[in-house]
Parts: sequence; structure tokens; C-alpha cells
Amino acid sequence: MAAVKGLSRGKKFLRARVRTGLVRSRNSLVPAIQMTVCAVGAYAFAEYILGHSGPLFAATSSLIALGFSREPRLRRVVEVGLGCTIGIAVGDLVLHWLGGYIWVAALVLLISILLARFLDSGTIFTTQLGLQSLLVVLLPAPDGGPFTRSLDAVVGGVFALLVTILVPKDPRREPREDVRKLLHELAEVLRECAEAMIHSDSTQAWHALIRGRNCQPLVDRMRQTLRASGEVATLAPAYRRHREELADLEKSLDFIDLALRNSRVFARRLTSAINHAALTDEATDNISEVLQETAAAVDELTVGLSELNDGARRAHLRVARQELTLVGSRLHPRMLDVHRLEGETVVMLFRPLMVDLLEASGMEPEEARAVLPPL
Repeated sequence: MAAVKGLSRGKKFLRARVRTGLVRSRNSLVPAIQMTVCAVGAYAFAEYILGHSGPLFAATSSLIALGFSREPRLRRVVEVGLGCTIGIAVGDLVLHWLGGYIWVAALVLLISILLARFLDSGTIFTTQLGLQSLLVVLLPAPDGGPFTRSLDAVVGGVFALLVTILVPKDPRREPREDVRKLLHELAEVLRECAEAMIHSDSTQAWHALIRGRNCQPLVDRMRQTLRASGEVATLAPAYRRHREELADLEKSLDFIDLALRNSRVFARRLTSAINHAALTDEATDNISEVLQETAAAVDELTVGLSELNDGARRAHLRVARQELTLVGSRLHPRMLDVHRLEGETVVMLFRPLMVDLLEASGMEPEEARAVLPPL
């Protein structure tokens, strides 16, 4: 019986892995074609146009510069070009002085890594400088001289940059996918807090706090994605018109980050309020209703910020502002039947979160603060 269950679990695992792999491969098809064309084109250019024999570094540098990383491509291109050139220079100099022994290769690698860390903190820069200097010692010099390989690396970087400029991906796609995931998590944190209040379950409120804390890597990843997308929108003529849109999304991300931080503070205080039974049944019902309505408004905000069509985006953001305004106008302890000090603290901690969400939807700071009822 146990063997049958194990076999069934194994089949499910394999099916899930295959399904995930197919989705990942399908999503990577266009970048894979770009990388293939770029690498082969750089190799062919270096070999047939420049006359270099076996220009391996042209192909490898273009592949590394493009890659699947979320880091800005322009930085990668510069890091790859400089890393290859400096690494080859270091390797060639040490090879000229000491010869091509194995201990020389170890010395070259150590010097290259330390030099790379001295010059720049970039991981790709360090890897490229160390790898290329090591290969210079281990591989025979080409017919055109050692610095032929430096030129090959530059060719590969230039081809990667041309692909980035001439055949770019839509710079809005990844940031909008990121903001959709981020706001989904925020909405779920609010819903978990509402459920925790309804069931007087402080453990569930604590789980909402943990979920909110786990959102920080999503924020950091989106910031990195926005930097890369900003580069594409700046370099690619076809997408320069989206620079303002990306700037607005980056501005919204700042307020979403603040809202997430405030949600963590709110969830922590809510845990204490539940443990101390600081809220009456009426207050619990009212605050949980506020949380549910705010989560629904965040869902609308998600659609607005992730929408590509300009008209639809503005319409959804307008609806989100209206819904958030209705909720924000009720955020006063007396309006929510809250009378004890600890319960009032819960309401007071939710007010800055509401302001953050209103600003994320595009409302001006003064207008967002004016939505809240005076204390």
C-alpha cells in the first residue's frame, strides 16, 4: 500500500515538474532565439569579418551579457566587456612573466578575483575577470595575438547591446507581473487579518504578519526589474514612450512598499488586540469589514497598475481610488465602535496604510490625507 502511494506521489511530482518545465521553456523561447542569434552572429562576425580564428569569447560574452538575469542588461554588457578585457590583460602579463604552469593559473585566478573586488562589487564582473584570466593561462594564444580575445569579448558585448536596443522585449511586462504578485500578497494579508478578527485567532493574525514580511524579496525584485526596464525604455526607440509609465509604476511601488510595511505593523498590533480581547463584537465586525473592503480595493488597484491599455488602466485606478476613499472616510475609532485604547491603536495604525494605498493609486499626498476623518 505504501509503495502504491509512493508511486502515485512520484507520478504527481514528475507531472508537476514536466508541466513547470514546459511553461518555463515556452516563456523562454523568444529570449533563447535572441541569445542564439546573437551568439552565432558575434562568432561569425569575429571569424569572417575580423578574421579571428575560433573566436570563442565573442559567443560566450554575448550569451552572458544577455542571459536570463533580471539585472540591467547595459550593466551586464559593460561588466562582461571590461571583465574580459582586464582579465585577459592580467592573464597575459602573468603568463609572459612566469610561464604557463598550473600554479601560475592559481596565482592568476587569485589576483584577478581580488582585483575585480577592488574595482567593482558586481558579481558578473568578478566572474568574468577571473574566468577570462584563467582561460588565457590555460588555453594557447590565438594567431592574432593575446588581445584578439579582448576584441572578441567586445564584439560579443556590442552584439548583445544591439539586440537589446533593436529587438527589445516590452519593458512593461515584467514590472506589471511583479506588481500583480505584490498586491495580491498585500490583499491576502488584509484578508487573513480580517479572518483572524472574525475567529478571534491571534495565530492567524501572526501568520498574516509573516506573510507580509515575506513580501520584501518581491519588492526588491520589482525594483531590480524596473531598473532593467528603464534601461530598455531609454535605449530602445520603440519603447521610449513608456518611460513616464514606468516612472509612475516605480513611484507607486514606493507607496506599496510603505503599505506593506504598515500592514506588518498593523498585523502585529492586531495580534496583541486579539489576545487581550480589546475589541467588542461590533468593533470586530466593523474593522473586519473595513479590511475586506480594502482588500477588494487593492484587487482593483492590482488590475489598474498591471493593465497595459492606458484608458483601461486609468479607469481601474479611478475606481480603486473611489473604493479606497469610501473606506478611508470611515477610519475613526468612534465610527467603528472602538472605545478601548488598544482597539483605538489598531484603527490608528491602519490610517497610514490607507494613505499609502491612496497615493499608490495616483492621489496626491495632501488629498490622500484629507480623505481620513479628523481625529
